[in-house]
Amino acid sequence: MKAEDPEAAAQPQANSVPKPMLIAAGIQKAFDRTRALAGADLDIYPGEVLGLLGANGAGKSTLSKVISGHLTRDDGSITLQERPLNLRSAREAIGFGITMVMQETSLAPDLSVLENVFLAELGRPGLLSYRRLKRRAEEILDRLGQKETLPLDREVRLLSAAQRQLVEIAKALALNSTLIIFDEPTASLSPPEVERLFQVMTNLKRSGHTLVFVSHRLEEVFAITDRVTVMREGRTVAKSLDTASLRQAELIRLMVGQEIRSVPANSPTKAAKSPRTRVFEVKRLSSAPAVRDVSFTVHKGEIVGLGGLVGAGRSETVETIFGLRPRQNGELFIDGKKYAPRRAADAIRAGIGFVAEDRRIQGIVPDFSVRENLLLGHLAASRKFGLGYSQRKVKLNELIEKLGLPAERLDTNMLNFSGGMQQKIIIARWLLLEPSLLILDEPTKGVDIGTRTSIYSMLRHVAEAGVGVVVVSSDFEELLSLCERIVVISDGVSIADVPSAMLNEEKLTLFAAPRTSMEQNSAVLRDIAHDLNGAAFWTLVDQDRLFCLYAAVTNDQADPGFRAGDTPMISDTRIPAALSRRSDALVLEAENQLGTLLLSVLSDRGHDMGWIGVTLDGRSPLPSAEQLRGRIEGFLGRIVKPQ
Repeated sequence: MKAEDPEAAAQPQANSVPKPMLIAAGIQKAFDRTRALAGADLDIYPGEVLGLLGANGAGKSTLSKVISGHLTRDDGSITLQERPLNLRSAREAIGFGITMVMQETSLAPDLSVLENVFLAELGRPGLLSYRRLKRRAEEILDRLGQKETLPLDREVRLLSAAQRQLVEIAKALALNSTLIIFDEPTASLSPPEVERLFQVMTNLKRSGHTLVFVSHRLEEVFAITDRVTVMREGRTVAKSLDTASLRQAELIRLMVGQEIRSVPANSPTKAAKSPRTRVFEVKRLSSAPAVRDVSFTVHKGEIVGLGGLVGAGRSETVETIFGLRPRQNGELFIDGKKYAPRRAADAIRAGIGFVAEDRRIQGIVPDFSVRENLLLGHLAASRKFGLGYSQRKVKLNELIEKLGLPAERLDTNMLNFSGGMQQKIIIARWLLLEPSLLILDEPTKGVDIGTRTSIYSMLRHVAEAGVGVVVVSSDFEELLSLCERIVVISDGVSIADVPSAMLNEEKLTLFAAPRTSMEQNSAVLRDIAHDLNGAAFWTLVDQDRLFCLYAAVTNDQADPGFRAGDTPMISDTRIPAALSRRSDALVLEAENQLGTLLLSVLSDRGHDMGWIGVTLDGRSPLPSAEQLRGRIEGFLGRIVKPQ
């Protein structure tokens, strides 16, 4: 019996540990003299979300492309369901149930969104039912929460980089693959879109799909993955670690070989301590159809963030400022002088630098060397005959040293460097010109935590030197930690200008609510205000300060003293007693006889979303709190609450 007991005890344990569905062992891949993979290993277990991590250039994307058939390996082995797998193309991988959502999108620009989502089916023999495909596409986009913002008949070349990424994700979901590799899928998404994507990923996992999630955002890795594998310099340094057992600092050390200290949030620059000089001003800017009415200012030494959701018009705003889009209305001022760019060269000569969102398409010339890419801005700024590179030599050498780039690699092709180093080189291109204003659109998109920290330090150093900085980012945590003020844009309109110290991610998300819900919620508040002949508002209250999301005033005598986008102190409003008590009773102000009732608003998940309030003129007979609450709740069923 003693010999049989261990065997009997071991059997359940063996059955409890699943076998990997895919095993990649000793994978090697070289491009000319550059070794991208030097013995990479990866185990993927069925029904899990595996995080694949590493710094830029670690080999994550290369390994993902090998597994998904986009690249052929030089050496090593891959087995799928214990059978050897030798892929020669991505289409062959799709046949085995393996799909990859690329970081750099690989869509057909002249085809519509619908045609790109079902691109794999267009090459199959037989007739296609576009009605059936459209119905399936709508279901997929609805699951992604993008049914209203991503028209199926629009050509992909007309979409923003963020929207193209969403099409790429929808394309992978349309294939119903068993194994889906997501390579930086959230790089262009803001928090609400990321949460929707994670919901989709969770549903895919529950329905039997296996997912590989490549991301530089550690908070996302901890939120969505079951295990993680870490790569460094083309090798696997940690494999299939249980995510729940890891600490963030430990994971960072595995990725970069050292612990990185985070950049302090909202640390004041030297320039911020002295009186501010306005370096740039935007008044009522419009560029149809994406930019309708945007206004903000930037001071010397200040980092200002443009916040909002995908499609809000942030990128289009900065492209208009840089002369890449026509300006229909509004005024621009730089250093107090009117500025009216007709092309990018006008902006460069006025002292503006611009780091565009799409690094590969808008940021670099891939066939040029590092030196030539660095000096592109100089060529646009110079009016002299000849290249004139010598006049930038001292500044160029200084920047190269700060980047940590060996001087002998200046004449190396740009594509030989990681995405993170390419981004730093693009930023250095504009610093070479010593601009008055530096604009960056998604500056840390697709870069690892080490490069991100380096870029943050670079931008703070630039601000300390007195340069005005504007940052567009879908990463709300990034905006809050890096910027002193955040201008919120929704549907092409600047709706709030708030010091970042007053905000958190939840408040910023509410301010940035998409226009579809804003219009609906505003209509509800207008109906309430009209029905009760008073004022109605949706607000957040944080200690002694108010954040007004929407407001409607029908009776001026009942004006609460704030409007949408305002962030006054409670004591500066006309209803301080009601806002301080925040009770479910009708509160009458002693000074002006205004009566206010507040109702708490919760999201579908039970999160606190602030207060719906109604203010009435107390000099007229007021209904009871119960009557008032009943009339308000009759309208609130139409309120759109963030998920």
